[in-house]
Amino acid sequence: MLSQTVEYALRAMTFLAATGPGEALNSETIAERTKVPKGYLSKILRDLVVASLVDSQRGPNGGFTLSRLPGKITILDVVNAVDPIKRIKKCPLGNPAHLHLCPLHRRLDDAIATIEEEFRRTSLVEVLETSAKTGPRCRTLIAPTIRGSKP
Repeated sequence: MLSQTVEYALRAMTFLAATGPGEALNSETIAERTKVPKGYLSKILRDLVVASLVDSQRGPNGGFTLSRLPGKITILDVVNAVDPIKRIKKCPLGNPAHLHLCPLHRRLDDAIATIEEEFRRTSLVEVLETSAKTGPRCRTLIAPTIRGSKP
């Protein structure tokens, strides 16, 4: 259901959230640690900068940092920055007689709304805290420290 772009963006944001405050990381490091292709990551990072979720600094000490504390960035913020969730607002069949969504499409849109709300309620800190409990496989993509520990 979620695109590869969303998956990669969430990996990058979680990795940035796990780094020390103010520690800028270059795209090569982020790509290597998150297993995201460097060229693809560059596009994603640009979208995250445009969405004001990530700051970018040029120069020898430059790189990427989160624009806000991880507790203030939600999964929905990241998703909307790179590949927004599409809600069903009108009949997907284009039937002009369908002024309201049919029962099938209403249920589908309700499910999408539930996912959207869960993403809205989940911050990067919560993802990091959950990852820390799941064991080494998930933690290999993130640094061991968590900054901005509470939303």
